[in-house]
Amino acid sequence: MDFASFIGNAPAVDQLRSAIAAGRLPHSMILSGPKGAGKYTLAILLTQALLCQNQPRETLANGQEAALACGTCANCTRIAAAMPLDTLVDEAVAAREELRETDKKETRVLIQTHPDVLIIPPDPPQLMIKVGQIRTLIHSAYRAPGEAKRKVFILTASSFMKEAANSLLKVLEEPPAYAHLILLADNPGELLPTIRSRCAMVRLGALPPHEIEGLLAAEHPDWKPAQRQLVARLAQGAAGRALNFDLGAFTAARQDALVVLRNAVGDPDHTALFKMTETYRAGAEGQQKTQDLLGALSSLLEDLLLLQAGTPEMIRNVDLIAELERTATAVPFEWIEAASRALDQVQSGMRRNLLRSLSLDAFAGQLVVR
Repeated sequence: MDFASFIGNAPAVDQLRSAIAAGRLPHSMILSGPKGAGKYTLAILLTQALLCQNQPRETLANGQEAALACGTCANCTRIAAAMPLDTLVDEAVAAREELRETDKKETRVLIQTHPDVLIIPPDPPQLMIKVGQIRTLIHSAYRAPGEAKRKVFILTASSFMKEAANSLLKVLEEPPAYAHLILLADNPGELLPTIRSRCAMVRLGALPPHEIEGLLAAEHPDWKPAQRQLVARLAQGAAGRALNFDLGAFTAARQDALVVLRNAVGDPDHTALFKMTETYRAGAEGQQKTQDLLGALSSLLEDLLLLQAGTPEMIRNVDLIAELERTATAVPFEWIEAASRALDQVQSGMRRNLLRSLSLDAFAGQLVVR
């Protein structure tokens, strides 16, 4: 992967590359954009360009000099090894499970394939960045680089424990001259205002659906046009999300979401509901399955709002438009609003490891239209 193969947001990417070439890359920066927009990939590419031992450059169309990465030096190759983040996190979590209980509680998930690049993902099972991870960041930030001229810290999510967020402020207020912190955020509003005010903001915008469909046609020629159209809408303009979209998993999750929705707005069939929610068990597999279900529910509720607002051309679940139109006329706006708040509560409960099946049953019970 290199800058030439990075899809979309060329102006923002070129601006960052020019800042590296000029030695003006901000020490604290938030990369924001929808999930799958390429924030993590771009953070790795920028880190390679910043630490590359060969420091190649190219001239852009506007005459500015922009940084590249050679991709072959020791720094570039070790940084590139961090690209498969999900795999590395799974390996770190598995290694932690092998520790004694006393050590397991004190061990936080950190990814480091280069001694001067530390990557901090949300720590399972709560999937939030914790104070132990930030303490490691602070300890490392105030030690001089070992092999490169700079150090880079990549925080891959904006979900922080309160104490962790407060601790991060310490290094944001007085970052060492050689340190760069890159925060990735689907929703920067989750971050404390004091964190946002200390960081430069770079936004990765969404690609239009027709561009996403073109990418999918090249990547998945076996997909039907209707499938490409659906995935392009569901990806919300994020090329990476579209190209890696698991249509089968989403369809299964959405089918369960429809059970919840139909149970609320039609004749309640609690037998079908309880049979479905009983499959949402504890463990990592159950956690992912629950996240998929909540994401599908969220997309359906948003589509109902769009239909009530008179903008059917913006809905995502385009293959369900007939059923969604019937539902949109059967429920008031206040019901959709209450359902969205209840969904937020379920998502919050998942972070606290509440029993999934009971949480989903309670959520579905709140939704019944009376």
